Amino acid sequence: MRNQEINHILSKMLDSADNVSDLNITVGKPFQVETAGELLPVKLEPPLDSLTPFQTEIFALNLISNDRRLCEVLLREGSCDLSYQLPGKARFRVNIFSQRSQYSVVMRKLETKIPTRAELALPSAFTEMAKEKNGIIIITGATGSGKTTSLAAILNEINESRQVHIITLEDPVEYQHPHKKATFNQRELGTDFDTYANGLRAALRQAPKVILVGEMRDRESVEIALSASETGHLVLSTLHTTDAGQTINRILGMFNIDEEKQIRTRLAEAMKWIVGQRLLPQVEGGRAAAFEIMGNNLRTKDAILHGESEGKTFYEIIEAGQAFGWSTFDNYIVNVLYKKQLITEETALAYASHKAAAGRAIDNLKSARGEKTTDIDELEIDAGYGKGRDF
Repeated sequence: MRNQEINHILSKMLDSADNVSDLNITVGKPFQVETAGELLPVKLEPPLDSLTPFQTEIFALNLISNDRRLCEVLLREGSCDLSYQLPGKARFRVNIFSQRSQYSVVMRKLETKIPTRAELALPSAFTEMAKEKNGIIIITGATGSGKTTSLAAILNEINESRQVHIITLEDPVEYQHPHKKATFNQRELGTDFDTYANGLRAALRQAPKVILVGEMRDRESVEIALSASETGHLVLSTLHTTDAGQTINRILGMFNIDEEKQIRTRLAEAMKWIVGQRLLPQVEGGRAAAFEIMGNNLRTKDAILHGESEGKTFYEIIEAGQAFGWSTFDNYIVNVLYKKQLITEETALAYASHKAAAGRAIDNLKSARGEKTTDIDELEIDAGYGKGRDF
């Protein structure tokens, strides 16, 4: 299979549906694209209903293109990441991985246009994040929940307002930021640096004011990120966690028990914002982002220092901080997405963290709109109940 054939297939896949986000190449299935969270088969000529192990392996090797380092990583670790350019059409973040001794490929389409906060309809707290001068901002969520896009919007806001040096450490580089007021240096794992820890350590000698770390994967990168934030740098990164509490626990879990007190103290000072993201299916197709947003105040610091306790959970702290632009997932899902009728009641309850509380909030909204809050009709008092009986 030649590069021209690869590019022809990729073009056909991109043109097969609207708003394609991912391309999926898996043994036993046809070429597939993901749109609005669903996988759809791609019709090609001649028809190809079931890919063979040989076909997916050849496809993968063509994407790797004789890169010895990537081949070694794939054989040693079972998967590898790279970027791929389809000339004149799109860029992709590619993951090639082994499953049952066969190779599969997932290609995430990267947007070429830098997103803005207004275009993404991000909460106003994101503007405050872009104004931070030091500390750590972490955006959390599952793979494909839009973490990188939100980070790109924050960096774009900094780029348009501040004359600073920004270094990004990514795997691979996704959004290619132009120089506006800020100066950008974007480095790619494997090509420009070998590990996030080494890339971070080198970044401290490159005089940046803002450092983006694609993902804090290990103890060493977290430790250097903490040191960077303590020496006047703003560090932005991601973690694959679901909410603020799990994020703090994941970071603490990277260290020994005897180090916990010291790390809690450093985290309490360094952590500026933790943002959780989920993508929910919209009524009219596509997906809408829901956010959990927690900033830093005395109550947050106390919960990080001493752990959560009754009446002092991160959920309760976030609820109490709504005046500062903070929001729990439940509040955002019900009072933003459901209130604007972007999602259905079933979707709101399915994605809520506390379903009972979300259900009550939905009932309050429905009552305010004059809608029914129950399916039970024609209730009446049984006036004859108990008559003629002796008690």
